[in-house]
Amino acid sequence: MQCPGQDSRYWSGEDVFETKCPKCGHSVEFFKDDSQQKCRQCGHRMLNPRIDFGCASYCPYADQCLGSMPPELLAKRDDLFKDKLAIAMRKYFGDDHRRIKHAEQVAGFAEEIGKLEKGNMAVIMAAAYLHDIGIKEAERKFNSSAPRHQHTEGPPVARQILSDLKADPGLIDEVCDIIGHHHTPRDKETTNFKVLYDADLIVNLDEKYQENPPSGERLETVLNKSFLTSSGRRVAKKALMKRVRQHADNIQ
Repeated sequence: MQCPGQDSRYWSGEDVFETKCPKCGHSVEFFKDDSQQKCRQCGHRMLNPRIDFGCASYCPYADQCLGSMPPELLAKRDDLFKDKLAIAMRKYFGDDHRRIKHAEQVAGFAEEIGKLEKGNMAVIMAAAYLHDIGIKEAERKFNSSAPRHQHTEGPPVARQILSDLKADPGLIDEVCDIIGHHHTPRDKETTNFKVLYDADLIVNLDEKYQENPPSGERLETVLNKSFLTSSGRRVAKKALMKRVRQHADNIQ
């Protein structure tokens, strides 16, 4: 038996649609029943962002429906959530390519550190993509991107985005809490917060060191004092030492 939601006889004009590639922003066309498509621009294989597993909790045909889906789709539901987050972040920031790039870089480091630290990857990736989401409202209201304004303006925007993605309420609450103080660690923090903090710090330092790279000794001091996880320090050292070596080579 075919699920009515997947039967093309019941489709409307919205069941063939285009969405943005989370990697390069190029338009990718999907039919409603496509599980995934490959971006013709950059080659990224993305899952269908409109597939919704929420009905599985109550639909009497859920076993047949989910069982008929490709195994790679069932195994990569986390990737689907990440793609949705990336697309939502890109849409919100629009033409602000600098902040889109920053969020994507933070997400990349957060994923690497989060897996090493065994954090909740759904929370970590949501916080990574959305950690600076309050900047637009902060600049509109206060003409400032100061952390205190981001901490106030970010959570309501993030909550709306995550609610639109039908994220779990507990996940939404935790992500909004992280965003609401992501520049200022408390005395006791969760692994998820620490991972986001370290990933953001790596990108911020890398941006800073493009203009004025530190000495190797100074970098070691920063690594030992500033990072909250051992994995964050290791990943940061690997990433940031490139700046130090490049600077030394240029001097020579």
